Amino acid sequence: MNTTIRVAHTRDLTYIDKLQRQNAGSVSFYPLAALERAVPGHLLLVDINGEPGGYLYHGSFEGVCPIFQACIDYDARRAQHGADLVQVFVAICTGAGTHAIALRCGSELDANFFWGAMGFKCVGITKGGLSRRRDINAWRLEIQPALFALPALPPSQRRIDTTLWRKARKMGASTSQF
Repeated sequence: MNTTIRVAHTRDLTYIDKLQRQNAGSVSFYPLAALERAVPGHLLLVDINGEPGGYLYHGSFEGVCPIFQACIDYDARRAQHGADLVQVFVAICTGAGTHAIALRCGSELDANFFWGAMGFKCVGITKGGLSRRRDINAWRLEIQPALFALPALPPSQRRIDTTLWRKARKMGASTSQF
C-alpha cells in the first residue's frame, strides 16, 4: 500500500466531515465552519493509494499542541496508517519546537491502547458528560524534556453508562439523532 501524509486542503473537508459523522460516538463533533478555519495548517490527511483514509486535527504548535481529533477510516485501521500519521505529526511538532502533545480520549475507546502504544502517557482522568457518563483519559507525549514531569497513570477503561439516557427515552424525552 502506498501511504502519504499531507496537509489537508479545502477539497478534503467533505471527506473529513463525513468521517467525523461516521465516528460521532468516538470523536468530538466540529461544525464544518470550524474545520474550514483549520485549513490550511491544522489538519493532516493520510492518503492510502491516492484516496483519503484518515485525518488528524490539531491546535497551535506553541507550548503544548492539542490534538482535537484523530480518526482513521474503519477499513484502514490496524494497518499502521494511524501510527504513520502520528509519527509524522510528532516530527512536525519536534521541528516546530513544541514542548508536548496532549489529547483527551473517552475511557471506553480502543484508541486508548493506540495512544499508549505510540508513547503517550495517561496523565489524568476526568469525569465526562452526563449523557455518556464515562471517564475521559488525558494523554500527553513530552517532546522536549519537562522540568516537572507529570506522573503516568493507568488509563480508565470505564464503559459508557446509558442508564440516564434510557430512562429519559422511556419518559418520551427527545434525543439527538446525530
